[in-house]
Amino acid sequence: MENSNPIPSLFEWAGGMPAFENLFDKFYDKVLTDDILEPVFKHMSAQHRLHVAHFVAEVLGGPKLYSESEGSHFLMIQKHLAKHLTQQHRKRWMELLLETADELQLPDDPEFRSAFMAYLEWGTRIAVLNSNQDNTDEDPNMPMPKWDWGVPGGPYKG
Repeated sequence: MENSNPIPSLFEWAGGMPAFENLFDKFYDKVLTDDILEPVFKHMSAQHRLHVAHFVAEVLGGPKLYSESEGSHFLMIQKHLAKHLTQQHRKRWMELLLETADELQLPDDPEFRSAFMAYLEWGTRIAVLNSNQDNTDEDPNMPMPKWDWGVPGGPYKG
């Protein structure tokens, strides 16, 4: 029996690639005017915001734009090495990203935000850990992380 209402990916529920590209574009505009984060990101490449949008979108079930043409999970880890990020940086990054998500009206149902927050918490904490190392012994062929709805199992459909 076919399910007539398949559960969408987090990527689909959020609004697809336009939603992620817009989210990270507006977010990094804020980062570059923030006293805490601007010193960390002021030298980022012009493509940084797009790469991050594609990375997060892929992790949340979107197309493999990042891993097939822009990088890999291993490369993302390498980009964070020796950046010496702190919990203050991480918390401010999270705060600005969630503020931007609210302003752009990304879905705010508890199920989506729970899964979205869980990935962001995990990813930013990994970034801080990696940023305080000079090298990594991770497998260069490690797969991209994959995140889904977790315990709620899908979006709230009221």
